[in-house]
Amino acid sequence: MALLVLGISRIGCVLLALTVAAGIAGADEPSAEEYQVKAVFLFNFAKFVEWPAAAFKSGDDPFEICVLGRNPFGTQLEDVVRGKTVGKRTFVVRSVSTAKQAAGCHVVFVGGSEQKRVQPVIDELKGASILTVGESADFLENGGIVNFKIKDSRVRIEINSQCAERAQLRISSKLLSLADVSKK
Repeated sequence: MALLVLGISRIGCVLLALTVAAGIAGADEPSAEEYQVKAVFLFNFAKFVEWPAAAFKSGDDPFEICVLGRNPFGTQLEDVVRGKTVGKRTFVVRSVSTAKQAAGCHVVFVGGSEQKRVQPVIDELKGASILTVGESADFLENGGIVNFKIKDSRVRIEINSQCAERAQLRISSKLLSLADVSKK
């Protein structure tokens, strides 16, 4: 309740609560709980990131979240976005195996199973207005925009603001306030 008094939106509270309170048991082994938290983050990124109009064919085009490679979410990501909208946009979750297939996506999650392919994938997606999200130690250094990391048994986010700007994505100050921000 005190957070609302400070002017943080309900969604901001959800993100803050996820960042601060979502302990992940056994952080060495990814858990279903960890990927549930990451799925909620992926959904909320659609609310806290602004894409250029050219990233969509029309005003009601669906918002596409793509998972590149092995899907660590199971059905959790689909469950999180089912029936939800941002503005007039519904959500579509797709699995893709190449960067070329990800060309129409708005968010591309590159999981840990694709760690060896991160650099070529990021290179191929450069210039597109795609929010690239990963979970490897060098994801931001390779040109990714958002990286999940586990710190103190909690899912945290890191953001490379310069890469976001190059992709013509505007990240909300509320989201930036929850992240470790890099300008590399």
